[in-house]
Order: sequence, then C-alpha cells, then structure tokens
Amino acid sequence: MLDKTKSRAGIIGELFKFLKKRKLWWLMPMITMLLIVGALLILATVSSTFAPFIYTLF
Repeated sequence: MLDKTKSRAGIIGELFKFLKKRKLWWLMPMITMLLIVGALLILATVSSTFAPFIYTLF
C-alpha cells in the first residue's frame, strides 16, 4: 500500500528528498535558475506583450 505523504509529494518531493539524502543542496540555485529561465522562455513564446521586455534580458 502506498504511503499518502509519498503519493502527495510527487516529483518535487522526491527531488527534495534525493537532494537532502545525498547532501546536494548546492544544486538548488542551479535548478532554481533553470526553472526561472525556462518560465521566461515559455512566457516569451506564449505572450507577445512581454516578449520585448524578455528579449532585452538575453
């Protein structure tokens, strides 16, 4: 039978557990920056109103 807390955690919870167990907390800033850049790129392709502001960042 699955533990309810494990099923609620999902991929993000498993990632945090993995990083905590392996003591890889130094990867968190890199993962955060990758998520931010990915969100900006998705926002730039979806919304044309934000595109000029986002393209000036790159």
